[in-house]
Amino acid sequence: MNSFFTFFIATTVVSTMGMLFILLAKQGFARHISPRWQYNIGLLHLFLLAIPLIPSRLLAGLQTGLNIRRFSNNQRLQDAVTYTNPIASEGSGTYSYGWLQDFAVPIDRLATIEITSIAAAIWITGIIIAAAITYLCNRNLRLIKESANPIQNNEILALFLRCKDEVGVKNNIKLSSSILVKTPMTIGILKPQIILPATKMSNCDTRYAMLHELIHCKNKDIHINSLMCLFQLIYWFNPIVYLAFKQMRTDRELACDASVLAMLPDEGHISYGETLLNFAKSISRPLPNPIFAASMGGSKHQITKRIRHIASYTTVARPTLYKIKNICVFAVMFLLILCKIPIYAAFASPNDDIFHFQGDNVLFQDLSQFFGNLEGSFVLYDVNTNTYTIHNREMSITRVSPNSTYKIISALIALETGLLDPNNSIRHWDGTPHPFNQWNQGHDLLSAMNYSVSWYFQDIDTQIESKIGQNGLYNYLTRLSYGNRNLTNQTRDTDFWNESSLRISPVEQVAIMRNIYQNNTPFASQHVDTIKDVLTLTESDSTALTGKTGTGIINNRQTNGWFVGYVETGAHTLVFATYVQGEDSAGGSIAAEITLSILEGMGVFLE
Repeated sequence: MNSFFTFFIATTVVSTMGMLFILLAKQGFARHISPRWQYNIGLLHLFLLAIPLIPSRLLAGLQTGLNIRRFSNNQRLQDAVTYTNPIASEGSGTYSYGWLQDFAVPIDRLATIEITSIAAAIWITGIIIAAAITYLCNRNLRLIKESANPIQNNEILALFLRCKDEVGVKNNIKLSSSILVKTPMTIGILKPQIILPATKMSNCDTRYAMLHELIHCKNKDIHINSLMCLFQLIYWFNPIVYLAFKQMRTDRELACDASVLAMLPDEGHISYGETLLNFAKSISRPLPNPIFAASMGGSKHQITKRIRHIASYTTVARPTLYKIKNICVFAVMFLLILCKIPIYAAFASPNDDIFHFQGDNVLFQDLSQFFGNLEGSFVLYDVNTNTYTIHNREMSITRVSPNSTYKIISALIALETGLLDPNNSIRHWDGTPHPFNQWNQGHDLLSAMNYSVSWYFQDIDTQIESKIGQNGLYNYLTRLSYGNRNLTNQTRDTDFWNESSLRISPVEQVAIMRNIYQNNTPFASQHVDTIKDVLTLTESDSTALTGKTGTGIINNRQTNGWFVGYVETGAHTLVFATYVQGEDSAGGSIAAEITLSILEGMGVFLE
C-alpha cells in the first residue's frame, strides 16, 4: 500500500502541473476556439487524473518494454520441478554451517513508513467521507426517478421526436416529468431519462429544454459527469481538481448552448436566453457538483456567463477553417500531455531498476516450493553448458540492494589499490560497541568476510574513496558491469550498498560471480585468487562451495537476503544467485538454505 500511495502522490503532482497548464492554455485560447473544443480540451484533465491510477508496472513497461522481451528468444519454460526439498523433508533440519549466521547493520525507516501510512490512511478516510457526501447528494435522484411519470401528452411526445431528429439522437430515451425538479435534467447512465418540470411550460421553453438535454445525451455528458464525480472522490484533497471540474461543467453547458443556438435562427437566440433565465429564476439553489446528472440550470456565475455567451453568439463565417484550427489546438495540447508520460514511467520504475538480460539457453523453472511463503528468485548458470536456469523471471532482472554481497567487490578494489595486504590484512577494532560480539574485536580479511564485519569494510570503503574518489570507484563498477553503479546515497549512517542507492539484479550477480570464477575481471589474478580463497565455505574431494550471504534489516526485520557464489563439482561448475524478500525472516541465511536445498534437489550434494 505504501509503495502504491507514494507512486500515486508523486504522479498526482505531475498530473496537477499538467492540469494547471491546461487551465492557463484554455484562458489563452478562449477567444480562438469554440466552446465545444474548450470542453474537449478539458477532457484532458480526466486523462491526466487516470494516469496515477494505472498500475505502476504497466507504466514501467513504457520505459523498459514487456518483461518477456527482456530475454532472448532462445528460451524454454518447464513446468514445476519435482525436486526433493531437504529442508521440508520429514526428519531433516536446517543446515548447521557457521557461515549461515546473519550479520548485518539494521536500517531504521520507521519514520518514513509511519508518515506514509498515516497519509495513506487520511487519504482513504477522505475518500470514505467524500463518498458519503456524494451518496447524500445523489440520494434525491432516486426520489426524483421514482416520482417521475412518463409524459403521455401526444403533442409533447411528437415535439420530442422532432427534437430527436434535429439533434440526431436515435437512442431510446425516456421522457418524463416530476414535481420534484425545477429545471430539465438528464439522469441514468445505462438508461438515460430526460425529466422535465411538472409545471406548465410554453412550447418554446419545452422545445429548447428538449434540445438542450438531448445534446447532453448525444455527447454522453452524463457519463463524463459521472466520471468526474468519481475522480472528485479519489482526489478530494486536490483543489486544482475542483477548479478544473468547475470550469469543465461551465464549458459543457456553454458547448451545449452553442449547439442549440446553431440549430436556431438568429431571432431564436434571445428567446433561448429567456428560457434559460426562466429556469434559473425557479431554482432556489443549483445542483451540487458531485451529482450524477446533467441539468440545464447552474450557479449564478455559470448562468451569467452563459447569458453573455448567448448574447454575443455569432455564426462562424468560415466553419471549415475554424474547425481545423480547433482540432489543431486540441492535438497540440494532447501531444504536450503525452510528452509527460516518460515522467510518470520514471516514477513507476526508474530505468536502472530493471536489467535488460540477453542471455541465451534460458530454462525457466518453478521452484516456488523451496521458497515457502517468501518471494524470491534463483538464477543458476552452468559454466560448462552455458545454460541458465531461472526461477521467477521478473524478479531475476529486478535490481535491489546488494547489501553485504558488495563486500566482495569492496575487498577486490582494496586489494587492487594496495589498501589491503593479503598477507597482513588485520584491522584493529576501535572500541565502538557493535550489535554482534564477533564484530567487537580485530579482524583480518578472512574473518571479516566470514562474519560480514561491516565496520571493517566501511573503513575500507572510506580509504577507497579517499584514494581513488567516487569517479574511480564508479569506473571499477562500470568495468565490472555491476548493477546500476549508483553511489549517490552514502551518509555517515548508511552505505550506498546497504539498502540504499546501489542496486543489482540476480542475473547480474551471477555474471559477477562467473567472471570472478573465470578470472575475467579488471583485477589482478592474484587478488581474485585471494578473494576466492576467502569466500570458500566448504570443500571436499568432490565438491567445493564458494559464496557470500547478504541481509537487509529494516526496522529490525530481516526483509531480504542474498546468497551468491558458485559450486564446483567433478563434472560442472554452477554459478548461482538467490534472492529472497518478505516481511520478516528473509535474511541471507534463509537464502543460503534455499540454495542448498535446490542444489541437493538437483543432485549436487555438499559435505
